[in-house]
Amino acid sequence: MNPKITLDQWHALIAVVDGGGYARGAALLHKTQSTVTYAVQKLESRLGLKVFEVVGRKARLTPTGEVLYRRAKALLDEAGSLEGAAATLAAGWEPEIRLAVDVLFPTWLLLHCLARFADEHPQTAIELYETVISGAEEAITLRKVDLAIAPSIPQGFSGDALMRVRFIAAASPDHPLHRLGRKLTLQDLRKHRHLIVRDSGTHRRPGSAIGAEHTWTVGNKATSIHAACMGLGFAWFAEDTIRGELDRGELKLLTLREGAERSCELYLIFADRDYAGPGALRLAEIIRGRVRREWDVGPAGVGTEIIRRKSPAAKT
Repeated sequence: MNPKITLDQWHALIAVVDGGGYARGAALLHKTQSTVTYAVQKLESRLGLKVFEVVGRKARLTPTGEVLYRRAKALLDEAGSLEGAAATLAAGWEPEIRLAVDVLFPTWLLLHCLARFADEHPQTAIELYETVISGAEEAITLRKVDLAIAPSIPQGFSGDALMRVRFIAAASPDHPLHRLGRKLTLQDLRKHRHLIVRDSGTHRRPGSAIGAEHTWTVGNKATSIHAACMGLGFAWFAEDTIRGELDRGELKLLTLREGAERSCELYLIFADRDYAGPGALRLAEIIRGRVRREWDVGPAGVGTEIIRRKSPAAKT
């Protein structure tokens, strides 16, 4: 079936809604108001329905218009993705791959993957976003990156379970919590400074999950680890990131009555798997393969729970 409505007409509808009126919608499109008004009227005429209704002195979407608006945005997003994919295919191998990786993914493991990729394709640039909590999910949703490793999968996307990260509560051996001589409660923890790494997403999740009276929020995991080693607070750390500090006695596990260990699944997510370029596909393959070699996984393969590291050797 040949479409009755052009992409320009759908674009006009979206601009009017997003701009809050015909005048601002026309400004968004850099077109005259009469051109945009005609495009929307033509859309309504060809479909035989009303997109807007007048309420007082303002026009708002009808229930049918709401549905068309949502579907039109999806249609234009798909058209944009298709054009981007065509440009990528025309250029062959991508000149740059954009990657968002949550800081929970071991840095040493990530660098080994990137090094392997660089050996194979030294001319391909890598733009790495090191993210916290919702940062990777936001980057993939906004299509700022081609590939992400994130602790959750945003709505409308699909991803493969990659690895499970174990968190442990720890503080300096000289921290007052270690001198209580018993298993610690949440009430004990709330009286001491909780070290938190800031959510890198736009809609940050503030504060302490346990309701600590005092918190320090820092920008990266290295600062949090150094602060804990100096006795400035306690935190739950990804076990792999503080293996060296535990082995050297710079940090000591906190003995909690409950909640001493936590875990989080990390997922490998494409911005658009159907239109992914050969470079993004190869990098994803390298990441999956390296995780398989470096971690023990269950019989289902990648995506099942990580049981333990194969080697206890400290890595940073």
